[in-house]
Formats: sequence, C-alpha cells, structure tokens
Amino acid sequence: MQAILTVVPALDSDLEELAELAEKLQSYLLEAEPDLRDVRMVRDGHVPEGSKPGEVIAVGVLAVTLAPVVLRSVVRVLEVWIKNRPVRSVKVTVGKDTIELNATSDAIQQKAIDYFTAIHKSHDAE
Repeated sequence: MQAILTVVPALDSDLEELAELAEKLQSYLLEAEPDLRDVRMVRDGHVPEGSKPGEVIAVGVLAVTLAPVVLRSVVRVLEVWIKNRPVRSVKVTVGKDTIELNATSDAIQQKAIDYFTAIHKSHDAE
C-alpha cells in the first residue's frame, strides 16, 4: 500500500523550511517505524492520485510504502511528530481517502483515525 503524506506548514513558513521539515519527517519515520518498506520525497512532475489540476507537488510531500497493518502505527508516529513542530497538520492520503492530522488529539480526530485505518486495513485484506 502507498500513502502520500503532505506536510501543511504554519502560515509563516517558507519553502526552505517546509523542505527541511519534510526531510526531518522522512528520517523520523524511518527511525520510529522499522516496518516501513520505503519513504521517499515526491519530486516535481509526480502528482499523487486525487490531486487537483494545476497543483504543484514537490516540497513537503512524502510517498510511504507500507503494509496495511503498519498504517495505524504510522499515524501514531505522525501525531507525535506534529507536536512542537511549525506545521498546521499532515495530510495522509491512501487511494482516494485523506485524513488530516493536527497537534490536537481530540476524541473526534481519534474516531476519524480509527475509521480511516480500519477501512484501509480491510480493503487491502480483500
């Protein structure tokens, strides 16, 4: 399964800071979740499925290859990483579905995470 992670920066962030954040997230994911198959920066010209026409995708976007059972763990790693970082959120896209994680971990976000991870675990099991 492939997940696309999009870092949504704070309003006062520039492209250089966003690129640095994405690199740090890439390293953090690889260290924190050894079961990931691959984590790569998405380069210009590669537009993830579901992107809007005209979007420029390059800075702040990672492609993560993982087993479906690891998705929940990756989401938890992202929740920890977001805290104390100059980002508003991280969007996680699997297929046509996207969930946006932010630093506030409330009950509604947790229910959305449970649903998101459950449907992708069951879809890939079929």
